[in-house]
Amino acid sequence: MAELELGLPVKNNHRKLSPTEITKRGIFILLGAVLMAVGLELFLVPNNILDGGIVGISIILSHLTGFKLGLFIFLLNIPFFYLGYKQIGKTFALSTLSGIAVLSVSTTLLHHTPSFTEDLLLATVFGGIILGVGVGLVIRNGGSLDGTEILAILFNKRIPFSVGEMIMFFNLFIFTTAGFVFGWDRAMYSFIAYFIAFKTIDVVIQGLDESKSAWIISDQHKEIGEAILARLGRGVTYLSGEGAYSGDEKKVIFCIITRLEEAKLKAIVEELDDHAFFAVGNINEVKGGRFKKKDIH
Repeated sequence: MAELELGLPVKNNHRKLSPTEITKRGIFILLGAVLMAVGLELFLVPNNILDGGIVGISIILSHLTGFKLGLFIFLLNIPFFYLGYKQIGKTFALSTLSGIAVLSVSTTLLHHTPSFTEDLLLATVFGGIILGVGVGLVIRNGGSLDGTEILAILFNKRIPFSVGEMIMFFNLFIFTTAGFVFGWDRAMYSFIAYFIAFKTIDVVIQGLDESKSAWIISDQHKEIGEAILARLGRGVTYLSGEGAYSGDEKKVIFCIITRLEEAKLKAIVEELDDHAFFAVGNINEVKGGRFKKKDIH
């Protein structure tokens, strides 16, 4: 599964994980790998539906040769353990190695277990969801179950395409190949399963309570800021800005909200200044500062 676009890190001194944190991460990586194996062997593979990335290639090779899926998953990812160590770090490489080892063993053990369903739509939807949850848990805890992203990062330096574009081209090639091997209907179901898994990964990594950043420019910034604090319980920060065209100094309100609070924030802004500039964007993680919600009465 081509799960995530990874950037090249800058090596520096970093805090070592405590034994408790290492154990917690290890448990979730193992759980994620087992869940991915369940999604593959009990839903997708028995119905000739593919995942993307190295796993997708492994499914095709397993079908053509008769060898175990887990064997190909492990062997094809071996080069990426070394690349992951060089490009991302030792912790990432070890987490990836353990995750893929468990995935390989789990797919082998589950291979002869009867499929949960032969309905292609149910297999596609539930297989994609379970697979996405598994991969998301592994990514969230510092590992990976597929080497496609690392390969894309290396080629990104040499060809004029982004990492995301190269992963997309790679998976398009895999699904096209699946059309010749399994039939075009299975290739289309494979694409649906991949899309469902991709979206599920986002939910697992970001959480259901996704945070949003809000930017508001208004002459009534004080009134709006006080209303946000009193009626939403959210702290605000006032930033100084200057209009490029008019040259006027402006105050910019910045705050963090959840997606459930977006409609109420919009109502507050429109009530106090219906001409205010209002922009909202998604953010993946919030740490530090005074972003914790205060009690409102």
